[in-house]
Amino acid sequence: MAQHFDICIRGAGIVGRALALLLARERLRVALVAAPQTASKTQDVRAYALNGASKQLLDSLRAWPDAQHATPIQRMHVVGDGNSHVQFDAQAQGAEALTWIVDVPALEQRLADAVRYQPLIEVVDTPVAAPLTAICEGRASSTRAELGVEFDITPYPQTAIATRLDCTQPHHQVARQWFSPLGILAFLPLGGPQGSSVAVVWSAPKDIVPQWLEAEPAAFCELLGSISQGVLGELHLQGPRMAWPLQHAMAQRWCGSFPAHSPLSGSWVLVGDAAHNVHPLAGQGLNLGLADVHTLGQLLQQRKDWQSTGDLRLLRRYARTRQAAMLPIGLAMDGIQQLFGRTEPSLQVLRNWGMNQFERCAPLKHWVTQQAMGLR
Repeated sequence: MAQHFDICIRGAGIVGRALALLLARERLRVALVAAPQTASKTQDVRAYALNGASKQLLDSLRAWPDAQHATPIQRMHVVGDGNSHVQFDAQAQGAEALTWIVDVPALEQRLADAVRYQPLIEVVDTPVAAPLTAICEGRASSTRAELGVEFDITPYPQTAIATRLDCTQPHHQVARQWFSPLGILAFLPLGGPQGSSVAVVWSAPKDIVPQWLEAEPAAFCELLGSISQGVLGELHLQGPRMAWPLQHAMAQRWCGSFPAHSPLSGSWVLVGDAAHNVHPLAGQGLNLGLADVHTLGQLLQQRKDWQSTGDLRLLRRYARTRQAAMLPIGLAMDGIQQLFGRTEPSLQVLRNWGMNQFERCAPLKHWVTQQAMGLR
């Protein structure tokens, strides 16, 4: 007899696996569509900044990495391209940490292990019939394209370069970011509270990216040391360099029904990067995707006994809730990127004045910090 599923999840990345675990915990039967595993010879150097709300969700799914792979951030320093800076402090917020820098391979492994031991999740190679299909395939989702959903993309004139560095000075659980004429550079602490390595995310102008992807390690580290003002001492390349283009994007539709000519029936919904992309300058990308997971999970859990998981009224409520939450964050990230992407001297003076005013305005800084921590 064919297996009956309540939901089919397309995409077995972090968002897809988290959604599968959350729904299986609510006794829903889940088909998780995963691409065949291929051995990669390239080290994955990515790391995510996850806020308290994301940590709480992953903790509840028993998928939070160990302390060595989830470094709590006590302070954050942001330096402008002039005489300006902003500092954030966990103690001032009465919080355990501002955020946690999580090693991506470690998080993916914890989620994969949790999925393996959840009997209500079946990992499949191809999509199967279910009242609801959740599309968690990322920014290049093929299913979204097949459904004809418009994905409004605003490309940025920047490409993200990611790698890892060993530093001669410990990071002391301080995340750092610099706005400079060469883009936005972030150092994200790794290796636990006593660590001295960092994950790098450098949003660099597109025209200089090929040069610095191929540069000798010593020259590359010297440049990053110059941008970072030598705060962590000598820098040594610890992993390969990865790169991807940056964009702001939003799907025009987040849910709907499969068309009559489709081999599948029922409803579909977009989750995570398949629905939205933001600039990484505030480290909110995965937090937004996991917030999608939390909201969709809550609505499906609270549905009436007579309601299907594919009930479009529930899915439209999810879409409205998440679109409303995304709007101010997306506008803020896009606005900051656009402002610091301009080179006019008058704008440089204005934005650095604005940063200093923000640093002095304690109530506004507290509100923004609470938002970023997922506490509002």
